[in-house]
Amino acid sequence: MSENRNAMEGATRNVVLTLMAHPDDAEFLCGGTLALLAQQGWNIHVATATAGDCGSSTLGPEEIAAIRRREARSAASLLGGTFHCLERRDLQVRYDAETLVAACGLLRAVRPRLLITHSPTDYMVDHEQISLVARAAAFNAPIPNAPAPLGSRPLQAIPHLYYADPVEGKDSFGELVPPRLLIDVSATLEAKLAMLACHTSQREWLRSHHGMDDYLENARSWSRARGVLAGCAYAEGFRQHRGHAYPQDDLLALTLPDQAIPYPRKNSRRAK
Repeated sequence: MSENRNAMEGATRNVVLTLMAHPDDAEFLCGGTLALLAQQGWNIHVATATAGDCGSSTLGPEEIAAIRRREARSAASLLGGTFHCLERRDLQVRYDAETLVAACGLLRAVRPRLLITHSPTDYMVDHEQISLVARAAAFNAPIPNAPAPLGSRPLQAIPHLYYADPVEGKDSFGELVPPRLLIDVSATLEAKLAMLACHTSQREWLRSHHGMDDYLENARSWSRARGVLAGCAYAEGFRQHRGHAYPQDDLLALTLPDQAIPYPRKNSRRAK
């Protein structure tokens, strides 16, 4: 590697990429943590598999997708971040060669140290499939001969991979999925909600399809529930992928030592 390339790697090493299924997933599941990382000087990249083309009962797929791309860019910009989309279709996200190549290319372009994706088991298939894609892309991106866009440059190492909580903290059978790490987001909850508020097109959709009357209050309530586990006001939950060859050190906890709470908790912590 050339000296210039080494300098570039060093300058961009504190990069976090979220690879989720749909616009607003990252904001809901880990927006407070992203805000904390942004405060630490990390570069924020928010990526989705789709542009949310099924996220409306009144607009056509192209129209709502264009709106949701704009909303996602606005949300990421609140943290000085960048939005990316793999341009798959809602309800058709699959672990396949085309999606995996696109994801590998994204990782090679963004070059994250930290990658956050959906729980491997969740309430809908799009979430589970892009989680599998993210896991494989993290492993593949450093391999020179891995299928990837022509001219893309392999990563130097596998990024640290974390799974956010499944929606409502439950798997597809409705069983609870406990986190292994909780991040106290009490100080950044309002930033999280501000990011979510950018997704105005989803208010009516979530009310009609999910029965969610106020998605901002729902996000606040869920963060409060995780805060109860953490012993603080508001929190977000994660599990780290520590399979063979993946990084073993807890980069998220090391980066945010004042906000990181292992779960189950070893020491009690008073709510703020």
